[in-house]
Amino acid sequence: MSLLTGFDFWGSPGPAREATYRVIFEAETQKGRLFDLALIFAILASVTVVMLDSVPEIAEEYHGLLRISEWIFTILFTIEYIARLWCVASRKKYALSFFGLIDLFAVIPTYLSVLLPGGEVLAVVRILRVLRVFRILKLVQYIGEAEVLVATLKASRFKIVVFLITVMSIVVVIGSIIYLIEGPENGFTSIPRGLYWSVVTLTTVGYGDVTPQTPIGQGLAAMLMVLGYALIAVPTGLFSAEFVQQNESHKKASNTPVRSCPGCGSLEKDHQAGYCRYCGQKLT
Repeated sequence: MSLLTGFDFWGSPGPAREATYRVIFEAETQKGRLFDLALIFAILASVTVVMLDSVPEIAEEYHGLLRISEWIFTILFTIEYIARLWCVASRKKYALSFFGLIDLFAVIPTYLSVLLPGGEVLAVVRILRVLRVFRILKLVQYIGEAEVLVATLKASRFKIVVFLITVMSIVVVIGSIIYLIEGPENGFTSIPRGLYWSVVTLTTVGYGDVTPQTPIGQGLAAMLMVLGYALIAVPTGLFSAEFVQQNESHKKASNTPVRSCPGCGSLEKDHQAGYCRYCGQKLT
C-alpha cells in the first residue's frame, strides 16, 4: 500500500514521490540516514556562518564569503522545504505543523535581509531543525523522555501555579517593607525598585546594584536569602514526584513501534493510533 494514498497535488502519487518521502522523513534506510547526516551538517554549518558574520573582526575580512555561504545554505534549505511539500500527503497540514513552520522560518531570514538589513541574523532559528533528526542516531527514546517532561509539567501545572502565586506574594510584601525601611536615600526609590531587589535576593542572584544599609533592612535581607534557598526545594520536589509517576507510565509503553506520519512527518508511538494526532492523516 502506498504511503502517499490521498496525495492529490502536483500530480498523481508515484514511486518517485514515495521514494523521496522515505529518504526525507524516514531514517530506517541507508539513504535516509545519509540525508539526515547531511542535513545536520548543513544546519550546524549555516548557524556557524551566521554567528561568525556577527564577529566584527571576522566579518570585516570575510563578510563577502560568509554572505555567499549563507545564500547557498538558504537555497539548499529552500529546495529541501519544497521537496518536503512535494512528497507529503497534505501540503497544508505539513506547512502548518510545528516542524513545517520551523522549516519555513529557517529560510525566511535570508530573504528578509534583502528588505531588512541584518535580518539574516534570525537564521539561527535553524538550530531548532536539529530536533527533527534525532531519530537518525536511534535517539527516539530521547523524544520519549521529552514527552515525559512535557506530561510532567502539564500534570503539575496547578501546583506550580500555586507555588508561584505564593512566591509573588512574598516578593510584594518584602519589597514593600524594604521600601519603607530603607527609603530613597538608600537606593530604594519606589516600591517597584523594592520588588526588583526582593526578586534578586529571593532567587539568590544578588546583583548588588541596590542593597539595604540599615541593620533592620540587612536582617530582612538575610531572612529573605535563607527563605530563597528553602523555596528552591519546593518546585523541585513537586516536579520530581510527578516525574516518577509519568516515567513509570512511559516505561510501560516503551516497546511500542514508532511510525512517521506521511502527512506532517510527526512521530507516533501509540501502536493503536490509526490517524496522526497532529494533522489527522491516516497512518500506515
